[in-house]
Amino acid sequence: MSEAATVQSKELGEELLQLVTFRLSNEEFAIDILQVQEINRMVEITTVPKSPSFVEGVINLRGKVIPIIDLRKKLSLNVSEYTKDSRIVVVVLDNKIIGMIVDSVYEVLRLPEKTIEPPPPIVAGGIDSQYIQGVGKLEDRLLIFLNLNNLFSKEESDALHTF
Repeated sequence: MSEAATVQSKELGEELLQLVTFRLSNEEFAIDILQVQEINRMVEITTVPKSPSFVEGVINLRGKVIPIIDLRKKLSLNVSEYTKDSRIVVVVLDNKIIGMIVDSVYEVLRLPEKTIEPPPPIVAGGIDSQYIQGVGKLEDRLLIFLNLNNLFSKEESDALHTF
């Protein structure tokens, strides 16, 4: 868990992970807050011919053209229509800005590092465990902590860098 943003809890002396949580399908996911640049409402996306199936297209973000991926498609989850709650989470991966479409952003959360367990071999309806950094146990829910650094293969990452 050393890759994640952590803060020292003054009262308990334990490490807290700072995460942005969001929903995809019926699952709740989290990513390291340090990788999140911003969160935007859905905007019109320009499709790009012959792009990978999970790439919805590109948008102009304050003068920069960035690729937009549908995280549901990338994680092999059921695809559905975008709603008023759908958001584009703009992240930085390997010095490249990428937008990820999620169903809704839930909250910014501080979670004790000790509540994150290693991922089981397959979780969340078949999502490959290479994408999962861990599973967080909250009072009444489980939180799937995504490892964005493993989300794309070398070829996919190279393709995203062409936008």
